[in-house]
Amino acid sequence: MTELQGSILGAAVKRREDPRLITGAGTYITDMKLDGALWAAFVRSTLPHGLIRSVDTEPAQDMPGVVAVYVAGDLDVDPLPIDYPNQPEVTRRPLIASDRVRFVGDIVAMVVAESEPAAHEAAAAVWPEIDPIPAVADPEAALAEDAPLLYPEHGSNLVAQGGSDTDGDPLADAEVVVEGRVVHQRLAALPLEPNACVAVPRGEELELWVASQNVFSHRNAIATALKIDRNRLHVKVPDMGGGFGAKIAVYPEQALVAAAALRLGRPVRWHETRTENLLAMNHGRGQTHSFRIGARRDGTITGLDVEVLQDAGAYPLFGAYLPAFTQRMASGPYRIPRIRFRWRSVVTNTTPVHAYRGAGRPEAALTLERAIEMLAAELGIDSIELRRRNFITSFPHRTATGERYDTGDYPAALDLALTLSGYENLRRDQEERRVRGDRLQLGIGISTYVEVTAPAGRKDWGAVEVADDGTVTAYSGSSSHGQGHETTFAQIVSAVLGVPLERIRVVQGDSDRVARGGGTMGSRSMQMGGSAVLRSARAVMDKARAILAHLMEADPADVVPAADGLMVAGVPETQTTWGELARLAADPSNLPEGMEPGLRCEDHYAQDEATVPFGAHVCVVEVDTETGDVRVLRHVACDDCGVIFNRMVVDGQVHGGAAQGIGQALYEQVRYDSDGNPLTTNLTSYLLPTASVLPSFEVAHTQTPTTENPLGAKGIGESATIGSTPAVVNAVCDALAPLGVRHLDMPITPERVWRATHTRRA
Repeated sequence: MTELQGSILGAAVKRREDPRLITGAGTYITDMKLDGALWAAFVRSTLPHGLIRSVDTEPAQDMPGVVAVYVAGDLDVDPLPIDYPNQPEVTRRPLIASDRVRFVGDIVAMVVAESEPAAHEAAAAVWPEIDPIPAVADPEAALAEDAPLLYPEHGSNLVAQGGSDTDGDPLADAEVVVEGRVVHQRLAALPLEPNACVAVPRGEELELWVASQNVFSHRNAIATALKIDRNRLHVKVPDMGGGFGAKIAVYPEQALVAAAALRLGRPVRWHETRTENLLAMNHGRGQTHSFRIGARRDGTITGLDVEVLQDAGAYPLFGAYLPAFTQRMASGPYRIPRIRFRWRSVVTNTTPVHAYRGAGRPEAALTLERAIEMLAAELGIDSIELRRRNFITSFPHRTATGERYDTGDYPAALDLALTLSGYENLRRDQEERRVRGDRLQLGIGISTYVEVTAPAGRKDWGAVEVADDGTVTAYSGSSSHGQGHETTFAQIVSAVLGVPLERIRVVQGDSDRVARGGGTMGSRSMQMGGSAVLRSARAVMDKARAILAHLMEADPADVVPAADGLMVAGVPETQTTWGELARLAADPSNLPEGMEPGLRCEDHYAQDEATVPFGAHVCVVEVDTETGDVRVLRHVACDDCGVIFNRMVVDGQVHGGAAQGIGQALYEQVRYDSDGNPLTTNLTSYLLPTASVLPSFEVAHTQTPTTENPLGAKGIGESATIGSTPAVVNAVCDALAPLGVRHLDMPITPERVWRATHTRRA
């Protein structure tokens, strides 16, 4: 990185996109003005499981403003492509249910009307006749021999399974064995902006504006469903209000809106209500873990045995495969010589499950950190000391489940977190409260974690182009929805070319202007998209040097940066601005033989291995032992994402991630009754943490560069979600340990705390 100019890369530059977004000047899909656009609304099943006898659309078709009403078979569309390896063909989700509904929210019809109110009023007039049949909402119950089958043709509710085995019992050498069960409850992603799209026909082609984390996966899947050439479909993403993994997926509504626009020859738009969002946007988590961990009496861990049951929801999307990511992180930051990890995924009559911030890795971290705390209590060893005795210290490291850890320094992250928290003083305060028998008890929770970033699809595209007015455009296959790419990618270009940030524009989320890309997911953006932009900018610099050297009859090695351009070293009169260089590059007569005209270069970057960030969190809670109320007093996060290029952006990701991790630990849960009826369909029943219940996060970092990419960067977007939840759960359990409470499942509500403490007292 020695060729990078100045200190712009690494500086805490304020995000360039924020003034636009926080003043309401952004353009989201619902802000887009389109003359003559129609509105779509969807008729959804109110039954968890049933056989469709008929769908009466006649009352809706005669209502004012209604243009079309579609049921299954009316549009020439195929189901969306299979979402994960070896998915049973019979489980593919139809865009509109034809014979059977499988969850409350399943689509049975679509209405298209001249206005949004007219569309919703007409949708309410559609009358589906559905015979209810027995449903199953609990994944364990779904495996029972007499369980209702969602796919009778498949013959079972089990749709996927796998694991990593070991010869014999992994705990055979253990002197002490601890076992437990951890429930990772189902969560709603709840981005500030729900799902939305606008489809605009352009002759034989279609422009689709959609809230997507990857325009290319949306383009390819929707083109396949519509049975059209993908080059006819142009997918674009304007400003987007969050995704958290839930907008990776392609949704039936998006494909149906596109199909209706092509059929009607008019723009069609749709956006979810919040209730629709809670019913129809894919959920996250939904795993139940049973574990056994073994160790010698000196605290050396000898083995781990984990069984995972994944609730995939009604249609087995990527969520059915999430345990494979949990398996990859099963060893955490610890040397565990033998691991047996077995998982199964089952379908239930509930909303489908997909990726949600962390996607399988938070589940691994929480289970392992609870196992560490329980093992420490059994051995009578301080849990911090137990962690230190088992940390991986030599890199690269290959775990028992086959994951390669690139670089790490786990003791350094833990030491920094403990120092910042004033750990010893906290323990003294805790002990004084315990001796006094205070009603408000202090809990101190530790977590040390690892996570895998860029876990798959480690290729991305970028380009950099200099215009003759001296402005620079960077193109990226990533797609920002809150991560700050407009700032950080511009910083990279500025550092290489020396061009001020205000003259650099970043283009992303546009299948016409971006050649290809992997989108934004799996905390891959900086290491993949950023590396592609870096290499493109370097190529532009090399090309410009070669052009100026050719014209000045100099050695390219003697061409050096100058104010707003380049010059031959020691020859000030050769100084040439970037605008002038772009104009020179446009004329083939100015170029060395064989060089393409134009000052533009692109790169298709491929990274060989995933990277493994890590960190340590300390959470301090106060638990009211009479009422069960839990208050987070402090949260210290020390996360290592390799080289940091903008501390302000990185800290922002930590703040958001920790807030969501605390939300899972204490507040959030999607709930169904035993028949599959949803109980959390609005924000009065689905609880979210607000600023009033969150502490002011104390954030620090160690920096351990990776060797896997030229930036030395690892991901940060999901790290704090992974590290925070175990720290909060450990803190509450720590506060209640003197009362004999060993473990509490999430969300740790006041009722759960009250029941646990009063049961123990009784």
